[in-house]
Amino acid sequence: MEVAMDTTQLAKRMRRHVLRMTSLGGSAHIGSIFSMVDLMAVLYGAILRVDPQNPKWAARDRFILSKGHAGAGVYAALAERGFFDVKTLDTHYQNGSILSGHVSHKGVPGVELSTGSLGHGLSVGVGMAYGAKLDQQEHRVFVMLSDGECDEGSNWEAILFAPHHKLDNLVVIVDYNKLQSLAPVSETLGLEPFVDKWRSFGWAVKEIDGHNHQQIREVLGQVPLERGKPSCILAHTIKGKGVSFMENSVLWHYRTARGEEYDAALQELS
Repeated sequence: MEVAMDTTQLAKRMRRHVLRMTSLGGSAHIGSIFSMVDLMAVLYGAILRVDPQNPKWAARDRFILSKGHAGAGVYAALAERGFFDVKTLDTHYQNGSILSGHVSHKGVPGVELSTGSLGHGLSVGVGMAYGAKLDQQEHRVFVMLSDGECDEGSNWEAILFAPHHKLDNLVVIVDYNKLQSLAPVSETLGLEPFVDKWRSFGWAVKEIDGHNHQQIREVLGQVPLERGKPSCILAHTIKGKGVSFMENSVLWHYRTARGEEYDAALQELS
């Protein structure tokens, strides 16, 4: 089932949750999470057909976060959507918690796939979409990729497979924040011309501002972008979006906000 939430406010709450979660548990990747929060807020607040009361509903849309290190963002979205108690978020990345650092489906309602080793989420998503076509099911499969993850050859095998089988029930969203763990994407392994690559492989592609909720909602509301083709949404984002001293900084791929940095970040997010 779809809902109509104020996704801008949802994104603000999610960023505050993630700041607290990563600080309490001592986990990292806050920059990678903040870059995708607006995309996640629109997905869970306006687009995905899911039922928190029935997480295994057969007709539900499937969402896979292939960039599993940003799992705290999925947990925040699921808690806000009602899949589990928001208070559970405070146990993130701590001994005995169901909320592991890299996203896990074990014991967590609403998570479709455990991820973390990059380059696998799209292959699984393609298999899910292909299976749905074979079974004549109408649910959709959404996969969120990181830009740096597109260095992985397994992704390009999946990118070839999807248009060959006309998987227009598959939607890929690339969180194109242009920073990898230690350096800019352009210095590590350049992806440009990125849009041309996807199109040449047979995908329908649109570029958007990954922080503009109206753009995100309009484009995701149009999928499939073309009948008979899988859809790729190339979302231009800012790593660390929402906290000025985290934005566009490689430092915040692994750093944890505590003390004065935590207070300053919370003030900006409030």
